[in-house]
Amino acid sequence: MRTVDAAGLKIGDEYPPRIMGVLNVSEESPYDPSVFDDPGEAAAYVDEALIDEGADIVDVGLESANKRFEVLSAEGELDRLGTAIETIESTSGDAVWSIETRYHEVAEAAIDAGFDMVNDICGFADPEMPAVCSEYDVAVSKMASPPDLERPGAIEDVDEIYDALERNGFTEKTIVDPAFGGWSEAKTTADDRETFGRLREFRGHGRPMLVSINRKNFLREVAGRDTERALPVSLAATSMAVERGAHVVRTHDVAETRDAALIGHEFRRKRGRDAERGVEELDVRTDRDLARHLARIGANDGADVDVPSVRTHAVEFRLPERSAAVLERTARTTGVDAYRGDGLILVGTAAEFDALRAEIAGGPTPAVEAIGRAYEGLGGS
Repeated sequence: MRTVDAAGLKIGDEYPPRIMGVLNVSEESPYDPSVFDDPGEAAAYVDEALIDEGADIVDVGLESANKRFEVLSAEGELDRLGTAIETIESTSGDAVWSIETRYHEVAEAAIDAGFDMVNDICGFADPEMPAVCSEYDVAVSKMASPPDLERPGAIEDVDEIYDALERNGFTEKTIVDPAFGGWSEAKTTADDRETFGRLREFRGHGRPMLVSINRKNFLREVAGRDTERALPVSLAATSMAVERGAHVVRTHDVAETRDAALIGHEFRRKRGRDAERGVEELDVRTDRDLARHLARIGANDGADVDVPSVRTHAVEFRLPERSAAVLERTARTTGVDAYRGDGLILVGTAAEFDALRAEIAGGPTPAVEAIGRAYEGLGGS
């Protein structure tokens, strides 16, 4: 899992969950407490209700993406950008500033004016967006979306979300967002529940993940709550999302969400990782989770692989060619499944990894050190 540097803020497995607070300068936004058209009032809100409450990132929305409203053009968004820029200049607190948009022109203008990050709600449907973000070397959250600037996040089939995130590629600093919410009439709360249940699968991209689930319908429906009374269900889901691998949580309720995220982070499964030796235990619970990681490294040259039932541990290795080949060959003799591509993934039980550690002794030093470190990460001694 790579780490993304967003204007000095590190986002990834080795860092605490980051909280993205929301500021809207869109009069049609459905959540009134965060909507402002006066820069002074907006700045006070950012300082007091977002940054002081623990927001690491402030995400500024120029329009509502609700399907009931007409989509603003790039020119329409640019007309509203001035309020956001004046807000930055009037804010005293320290945070990473993110602009929510779908247009590369708006992203470029915002970055030139002081924004640090882009939240692309159309997932690079604008083909110029990744080039702008790369040129300015900024972090960009890419939300799963059809290749259509007027249909952000409107993917009804959960199986298509993963492919949508890959469409038009990634930048070096891309954060993935599987897109929760009622973006189209066809997308249901059941679709959102399935997406949430499969959250670990999106770690297969090997990139940090953002979730925006604050007071969403699919959570409210479970408990029978309206928006005003939906905070408890949001907090429960926040802890679960972080435990399942989310790195950034977008929210209107900053202080409470921060606490819930920290609980999820504290009690997540601790996995072995040693970047120096190229070892990382993967967060997989299902065959589908594992299959995504195998596809990422191009196991078996990208051909379909026979994925067994995940047993206990899946560990990825980045080693010199000779060491990887020896480790792969030895693994197969001890019952550990090995998948080779741009990297090596081994799957087995802790006992099988222990047997592999004993068998590899005397082999190439990088392989011996890597498997030893992996075994320690699995709880061995």
